[in-house]
Amino acid sequence: MPTIERSDDLAMVGINGGAWTVDLGAATPSAPAGFSALTAPWMPAGMISEDGLTYAIDEDSEEFKAWGQTSPFRKVVTGSVRTFQMTLWETGRPIVKSLMYRIPILDLEPDEDGISTFAESASPTPDRRAWIFDVYDGESMLRMFAPEAEVSERGDVAYKGDEVTGYEVTVSVYPDAAGNLLYHTYKVDLSGIGGGGS
Repeated sequence: MPTIERSDDLAMVGINGGAWTVDLGAATPSAPAGFSALTAPWMPAGMISEDGLTYAIDEDSEEFKAWGQTSPFRKVVTGSVRTFQMTLWETGRPIVKSLMYRIPILDLEPDEDGISTFAESASPTPDRRAWIFDVYDGESMLRMFAPEAEVSERGDVAYKGDEVTGYEVTVSVYPDAAGNLLYHTYKVDLSGIGGGGS
């Protein structure tokens, strides 16, 4: 009877992680090498709620069946959307407020008294930017780089005495000039990759 190969080191639990973003500006940023530290102009989104990060793939397809047959002979993908969902807890961080309200970050910098003011527009402009999402589990790491993405959905904001106020956002990913949506980099424990069973 063959043994089943299993390796605990190849399973990932999203213990920790983070998100960074940068304005596209004049050019789309290139993917950082490996898991190098992210410095300016990358801006951290700060603390994320305990629900972590959700990466979703939503696809539509069309099936084709020949006359007289009940099983399709072909299926064509007609739509493929990638999104990330998270709740940002550092609502006082300028970049977080900028993402939530589509306000330029320079307009949100507090004055010497810590006060900043802004107005929400009835006709907000698009806010495409580059994003990086990291997930950590000990020595196992995953980095997803979205060259072009945008906060497309925003959840309700609750102000209560028994919970942290957060901004629930959904980030929709768009294809870059090469037609790619995401660039994945991951690191695993090589000792867990082998043959046979364990």
